[in-house]
Amino acid sequence: MSEKMADYIDHTLLKPEASENDIRQLCREAIENGFFSVCINASYVKLAARELQGTAVKICVVVGFPLGVTTTAVKTYEAAEAVENGADEVDMVIHIGQLKSGNEQYVFDDIAGVVRAAKGKIVKVIIETSLLSQEEKKKACLIARKAGAAFVKTSTGFGPGGATVADIELMRETVGGEMGIKASGGVRSAETARDMIKAGANRIGTSSGIAIIQG
Repeated sequence: MSEKMADYIDHTLLKPEASENDIRQLCREAIENGFFSVCINASYVKLAARELQGTAVKICVVVGFPLGVTTTAVKTYEAAEAVENGADEVDMVIHIGQLKSGNEQYVFDDIAGVVRAAKGKIVKVIIETSLLSQEEKKKACLIARKAGAAFVKTSTGFGPGGATVADIELMRETVGGEMGIKASGGVRSAETARDMIKAGANRIGTSSGIAIIQG
């Protein structure tokens, strides 16, 4: 089970105080444990690319993180630069306020812009479920699908709440089988990770990956 579980895990370190040595350690842990990827801030992509060269571990970078309120131009630049520097996947935060304002075209254009900038790399759309109503969660998922994203993702891990089984089930029901779902935020045990996968998650974003595969 541990090997299979490792394939789901984006080994994550997004704290602002993370040092270069912390990122190197993250990469070593990802290699040693066979995690799918490391998930890091954009300024460390080049470092991670050097540390992970010749391995199967992917590099996932966050964009518009953690609030999602930078302009689309800024998000697209972030995504394009990260991919150029070696990122394999881009996790972007939607503009939650624009979604709540009913500006669906803005949200669509924001996501679609990042998808284009990522040049074929996987884009995951963080909808921050704890700030949304049930209908807003559905709407965000449908817009992300229409805009060409590959995944929808529950949370930044910096908001007021994290992933729940109910939200994963709702997201899977909304997007069907054609998109991936990433459960992120508060997934710290093997039991919780298994529950998320059973509910429909294809990926687990967590800083507790080692504890999870050992659980």
